[in-house]
Amino acid sequence: MMYPIRYMDFLETGTLIRDARRKAGLTQAELAQRLGMSRATISQLETGVIAELGVRKLAALCDRLGLEVVVRPQATRLTLHEAYARNRQERQAAFLETDATLAKLGTEARDG
Repeated sequence: MMYPIRYMDFLETGTLIRDARRKAGLTQAELAQRLGMSRATISQLETGVIAELGVRKLAALCDRLGLEVVVRPQATRLTLHEAYARNRQERQAAFLETDATLAKLGTEARDG
């Protein structure tokens, strides 16, 4: 059974791979030949349009270019209610900080 990767940014990944390949001084064809892949596969990967690439191939490619594949838990996404609550708390904290700064400036102006 195959599970699609829903949250991987293929365009950003491709850009990182392209930049690393260029930094290594390799053409797409040279990199493909060293990894036993086609140049078209490298091109599709770099442009973010590749339909399928096995994890072993991706790991070999990254290893060859000095990159790493990282697996980590997904960041939890806030609900709209939670986002509003967090924003409200951050604004209240900013208002309190501003009030404290203004009060301090007012005290310094009277004492100065």
